[in-house]
Amino acid sequence: MVVLVTGSSGQLGQSLQFIAPNYPQIDFVFCDSKKLDITNLENCNQVFDQYKPNFCINGAAYTAVDKAESEPEKAFAINVNGAKNLAEVSKKFDTILLHISTDFVFDGNRDVTSSAVEMPYTEIDIPNPTGVYGQTKLDGEKAIQEFWDKHYIIRTSWVYSQFGNNFMKTMLRLASERDTISVVNDQIGTPTNAVDLAEVLVKIILTDNRQPTTDNFGIYNFSNEGQCSWYDFAKKIFEINNISINLLPIPTTSFPTPAKRPSFSVLDKSKIKTVFGIEINNWEESLRNQSE
Repeated sequence: MVVLVTGSSGQLGQSLQFIAPNYPQIDFVFCDSKKLDITNLENCNQVFDQYKPNFCINGAAYTAVDKAESEPEKAFAINVNGAKNLAEVSKKFDTILLHISTDFVFDGNRDVTSSAVEMPYTEIDIPNPTGVYGQTKLDGEKAIQEFWDKHYIIRTSWVYSQFGNNFMKTMLRLASERDTISVVNDQIGTPTNAVDLAEVLVKIILTDNRQPTTDNFGIYNFSNEGQCSWYDFAKKIFEINNISINLLPIPTTSFPTPAKRPSFSVLDKSKIKTVFGIEINNWEESLRNQSE
């Protein structure tokens, strides 16, 4: 079984490379943007024709949330046209496409007037992105849905790992440079260990390969379990790594950014757990495992 991975130099791509030796039954083909430029349809066709993948994991994305506000064309080219190109060639070669999306497709403004508890977003909640990044990721989802039925769209959130650039590594770097760090405490979501995400994608592939059915295709949510603020996340990072630092909670209004962040973007994972029999680690447990 051949599984082609785009964006292999990113967090997810490197996490898939990290776990690949555990799955000798899968022939992984890892492609960075030089080997496979998803914005180039001809290049996509050439690579798919060469490897004839049974599955394609699209880990390539424009993820610079704030920069996207000033580079909408670049974000659109990768997140929308790139997704469309992969859907087109996946259909041509009958390749099942696994595409990574984001909690940023939601505005984070849950109506909690009737409940004291904010409800996590399900796959059937109506998206309403507030920035360029979220809009291009939503448009990429729609492009895939329009072009190719055999797809899994996985929405995830707050991805971190030992690879690439992410919040965990930024906090550890800042702690080595400063005595005090301020982190927002009024944006609530769930951290996702990229290795856990990689394992889930492989589980989906292996399940699908044994029991191919169109019933399972569609949109799924995946993150680790639980919820926290960015401040809570930072506090736990420092605690696990035995770092003593003056950590200050601040409101989002004290840390303005070009792109608006969802104030609440916890994802409901009931569907993916039920369909694929997946057990999901709590975010604190996964963070601790990451640091061991």
